[in-house]
Amino acid sequence: MNQPFPFGPGPIADRTDLADLMEQVAHGDKQAFSTLYDALAPLVFGIVLKVVRDRAQSEEVAQEVMIDLWRQAARYRPEAGAVTTWAATIAHRRAVNRVRSVQAASDREQAQAAREHTTVFDEVAEQVETRLESEQVRRCLRGLTEIQRQAVTLAYYRGLTYREVAETLRTPLPTIKTRMRDGLIRLRDCMGVAT
Repeated sequence: MNQPFPFGPGPIADRTDLADLMEQVAHGDKQAFSTLYDALAPLVFGIVLKVVRDRAQSEEVAQEVMIDLWRQAARYRPEAGAVTTWAATIAHRRAVNRVRSVQAASDREQAQAAREHTTVFDEVAEQVETRLESEQVRRCLRGLTEIQRQAVTLAYYRGLTYREVAETLRTPLPTIKTRMRDGLIRLRDCMGVAT
């Protein structure tokens, strides 16, 4: 290997020479790999760069492809195609995987940022609005009859059932139901709630 990574166009040996080199690389021949590297690295880098479009990442991916060629040399079958085709296929797959990985990481970061983003609200405005609503409810409750106000208050503020309200107020259950229904209708109208 003359350079750590050749970027210029290198000579690609003929099909039989590369197949022979792959067989030698499969048996662990480092010199054969050096020759194979010099022959295929420009092709691999070019393919990766077209897909990844970032020079630094392309260099990294191309190095990974060349390492794959070293590790997977025993898997190469000459009858399945040329060494250049096999190397190009590995390079393209690696490059696509890198692009997908980078995109997925970006998507995760954006999703995390969206989850962490909280809408700023004005606490004072919210407190004022809550007080105004509470005051309106109190004002509307004052507009009910005594039994309506007592029944609604016991049911909605103390959580009593109709039967418990009737027992607490010593009033027949049907009367309590009627008074509560009428009281709730009056409250709804007073509060301006549309049905």
